[in-house]
Amino acid sequence: MKARKKLWERLTTPYRLVLLNDETFEEVTSFQLTRMNVYVLVSTVLVVMVLVTVSAIVFTPLKEYIPGYADVDTRQTVMELKLRADSMQRALEMRERYLENIRSIISGEVSPASVYDTLSQPVKRQDPAETARPSESETQLRREVEQMERFALLQQQPISLRTPSRNLFHFFLPLRGGYITQPFDEARKHFGVDLVAVENEPIKATMDGTVVFAGFTAETGYSIMLQHAQNLLSVYKHNSALLREVGDRVRAGDIIAIIGNTGEYTTGPHLHFEIWYNGIPLDPEKFLPLS
Repeated sequence: MKARKKLWERLTTPYRLVLLNDETFEEVTSFQLTRMNVYVLVSTVLVVMVLVTVSAIVFTPLKEYIPGYADVDTRQTVMELKLRADSMQRALEMRERYLENIRSIISGEVSPASVYDTLSQPVKRQDPAETARPSESETQLRREVEQMERFALLQQQPISLRTPSRNLFHFFLPLRGGYITQPFDEARKHFGVDLVAVENEPIKATMDGTVVFAGFTAETGYSIMLQHAQNLLSVYKHNSALLREVGDRVRAGDIIAIIGNTGEYTTGPHLHFEIWYNGIPLDPEKFLPLS
C-alpha cells in the first residue's frame, strides 16, 4: 500500500518548466507538469501518429507502394491476364498440332498401320483422383486420333466402296494445258497425280474453299492446302511461289500459286495435285478432265 502511494505521489508531484531569455534571464513562459501528464501526452501523440499512418495506408493509394501488397483491381487484372495467357498457350498448342497433321498429309507420312499399332497399345490407367478434366486442346487431339483411326479402318475396304459418285462434286481444272506424267497409285502411296505444264503457269483453286495450310516442307517444297465443303481437301505441292495465306477465302478458278520444282520429291517443274474426301485420297482423274 505504501509502495503504491509512493508511486502515485511520484507521478503526481508537480514540476515547473520555465523558459528564460538567454541574454536577460527574463522568464518568458512556464509550464506546470507532472510525470503523469508527460506520459499521457506522449502516449496520445503516439496513438494519433499510428492512427494517421494506418488511415493513410488503408484509405489512400499509398498502400500500392508497399511491397507485397497489391490493389484488388490490380490482382484481378493479373488473374485475367494469366487466364488469357493460358488460353493463348492452349490455342497455340492446338494450332501447332493441327499444322503438324496437315504437314503429315502433305508429305505422305500418314500410315494407317502405324496409327492402328499406336491406338492398340494398352493405356495406363490413372487414379481417378489424379485424372483432371481434359482441356480443349486434348479434346481436339482425341478427335483427330479418332478420325485417323476411322481412316485406318476405311483403308481396308475396296477403293470402289470408298469413292463417291463423280456427279457429286464439280471441280475446276487446277492447271491449264497440263498433262499427267505420274498417275494416282494408292499401292505406292502416291495419293495424287503429277501434272506438267509450261514454266510460271498459274495454279488455280479447284473449288471454293479456305486456305488451311500454306508453307514450305523439305519433301514437298512450297505447298498449299484448301478446305472445301463436304469434308473435301485439295492439295497443291512443289510450287515455286504461294499467292495465298492461311485463312484466305478463295473461289474456284482463283490463282493460288505458281508451278515450280521445289522440294526433295521432285525431278522437274510440275504440280502434284491431290483430292481428299473424309480423310480418304481420291483419284483426280476420275473427277477432272485431265489429259
